[in-house]
Amino acid sequence: MTNHLDQLRVLMICAHPDEPDMYAGGLAALYAERGHRVKFLSLTNGDAGHFSLPKQEVAARRKQEARLAAQRLGIDAYEVLDHSDGMLEPSLALRHEVLRHIRAYEPDVLVTFHPEGGNSPDNRYTGKIVSDAVPYAGLPQYMPDPDAPYLKKKLLVLLMPDMSLHNDYRPDVAIDVSSVIEKKLLACDAHATTFYDLIPWFKGTLDQVPVAWEDRKRYLLDNWPTTFYASPRMRTALEQAYGSVRAGEVRYAEGFEIARYSFKPDAEQLKRYIPMLGEG
Repeated sequence: MTNHLDQLRVLMICAHPDEPDMYAGGLAALYAERGHRVKFLSLTNGDAGHFSLPKQEVAARRKQEARLAAQRLGIDAYEVLDHSDGMLEPSLALRHEVLRHIRAYEPDVLVTFHPEGGNSPDNRYTGKIVSDAVPYAGLPQYMPDPDAPYLKKKLLVLLMPDMSLHNDYRPDVAIDVSSVIEKKLLACDAHATTFYDLIPWFKGTLDQVPVAWEDRKRYLLDNWPTTFYASPRMRTALEQAYGSVRAGEVRYAEGFEIARYSFKPDAEQLKRYIPMLGEG
């Protein structure tokens, strides 16, 4: 178990409930297994994420799914804000709301979306809002607040590529998540509204959704391969972390860019912030 003095705090900010699980669930599980603190924060409640249920019911259902996903990953918290799905804008008010969450949690590592890409406006604006908030996180006289004081530590910010960006990014860091792939799959499985209702409905394949877990596991891997499998674009980062032989053997991985507005760690510092890097 990690010594309290060495314990890291990791905050993952996304637009919708299910995205931290999809894009960084393996990393979250690895941190949690090592005794570090992990929190997911969704800026919307995902209430547009169904084809027939009332929005209020969808939002309540997705919060329940988020709680189950957190249990399966072993993380501390999965907070879902009450902004409506599809309605995010990079406003000053939302920047301040996000900034308060960052300061209150005091993360060492923050994981979020890229501010300049992605097809989803919610995802893109989430990245923009976070990129606008982080530079002020450590400024004492910007929004002084005794309940959420300014950040007094260097913050490593990692960017997740959503599926629309998968072919356009070059990760600076890639993590082998093979040892926790079952946890990541189970977390995605918890988000039944997304994986077994909405997206199959879009595809016209609702009648093909399996029931048994082993069948669902294969269904998730087959239908969302970029979410789970190591890709050729990760190869350089994997080789840097694990060596060329081991990198070629990694089956399941997650890749991240270091944000341009992030603290820039050297190799030793990066290993301290991401202690599972190169292990496994």
